[in-house]
Amino acid sequence: MKRLSDIGLVGLGVMGESLALNMESKGFNVSVYNYINDVTDRFMAGRGVGKNFYGAHSYEDLVASLEAPRKVFLMVTAGKAVDEVISRLTPMLSDGDIIIDGGNSHFPDTTRRAAALKEKGLLYIGCGVSGGEEGALKGPSMMPGGCVEAWPSVKPIFQAISAKATDHISGTEVPCCDWVGPDGAGHFVKMVHNGIEYGDIQLICECYQLMRDVLGMSNEEMHDIFAEWNKGDLDSYLIEITRDILAKKDSEGRYVLDTILDAAGQKGTGKWTAIAALDEGTPLTLIVEAVFARSLSALKEERMAAAEILDGPSDRDVSGIERQTFINALHDALLASKIVSYAQGFALMQSASIHYQWPLNYGNIAMLWRGGCIIRSVFLGQIKEAFDSDPQLKNLMLAPWFRDKLSQAQQGWRRVIATAITAGIPVPAFTAALEYYDGYRCANLPANMLQAQRDYFGAHTYERADRPRGEFYHTEWVVKEGPAE
Repeated sequence: MKRLSDIGLVGLGVMGESLALNMESKGFNVSVYNYINDVTDRFMAGRGVGKNFYGAHSYEDLVASLEAPRKVFLMVTAGKAVDEVISRLTPMLSDGDIIIDGGNSHFPDTTRRAAALKEKGLLYIGCGVSGGEEGALKGPSMMPGGCVEAWPSVKPIFQAISAKATDHISGTEVPCCDWVGPDGAGHFVKMVHNGIEYGDIQLICECYQLMRDVLGMSNEEMHDIFAEWNKGDLDSYLIEITRDILAKKDSEGRYVLDTILDAAGQKGTGKWTAIAALDEGTPLTLIVEAVFARSLSALKEERMAAAEILDGPSDRDVSGIERQTFINALHDALLASKIVSYAQGFALMQSASIHYQWPLNYGNIAMLWRGGCIIRSVFLGQIKEAFDSDPQLKNLMLAPWFRDKLSQAQQGWRRVIATAITAGIPVPAFTAALEYYDGYRCANLPANMLQAQRDYFGAHTYERADRPRGEFYHTEWVVKEGPAE
């Protein structure tokens, strides 16, 4: 190499290798290191040959190859591995040097690491990266947060390698990368992104099962429907890949989808989102149901045994269902539930913004997801407009565009869920979405009975409907009999 590298990257797994190639393709000199030197050597002799890479064989070698302020991008497994790499790097770095964690780290860990490194004069960034292998190579969505002092040094690199999307107002191409906030804000937003992803995926899966098991549609027919849906309000990355999955055949002419076992995996970010929602007291009902749906799917052997024992509807008589009408209803149910998924995700970010005192810009966050990421959706521009029009918007469902779409979708939404329940088809995400919508618009919930019960057995007190908020009362529900006078 003719000069010191602009940035170093640790971890040459699928994502790390793709990000390194992306950086180099944008004109940056990149030093790469993997704890297994053979991996580094294979990369340098393979995809990295003849390019502006430096293959380091130790942390000392890596650090020495970087221009100041040194920037080291970590693409290693979240958790203990991140702390181990940081502990190795820290003694070799100088004041103002920057460590970036691009993995799916839990946001409290990022907050802890940023504070600890700041005491040592080092700057830390927790950067959510979305888009998978292809996104990492061609342009991911990036959500950086942490020590804002580091942003000017990494901004040219991050925004160069990120995906680009057309600004809905100016029509210009803008990077899907901007500063999110301090501490663990970047990884928190990525966590919420993944929670919304869980919800979106589960909704599509429920739609697929209803098409397959209620309407009896072939893979080819379903492919055509998803292809059509991808041209309208449902235009999104996940609808796009569902279309492609339904059409894929193997070398023997079998649909690949039909050969895949129905037992889902997960890596933890959905669980973190659910836990964060419980901590914040924010109802993330759809996303939580999506997490549990994966857990239930993993009980494959138990489900197969239960199918032989437990009764369901005696038949699935769908003779009264007009096919196209039900397909249209499915479209509406999917759109409405998808809106709820985003509404819940943004509500969680709003709560966290207050709790952690993060100045999150919700419209800008929506723009980070316009390109290169798993939850790319055509209506993200509408989310931007909603928060631009009303920065104090309490819930995305209240914004005019989303309110109107929910109203238009209601009839089909309810028809789909009723049909599924009658047929014994599980639709936990569709149902949770509708129940959240109905609960949110209900001016009088039965929580007065709940509060009365809590006061009865535990003297927890309650507020009164005819008194100002913040005043608490207790009732002696049982008259205690004393000795006769």
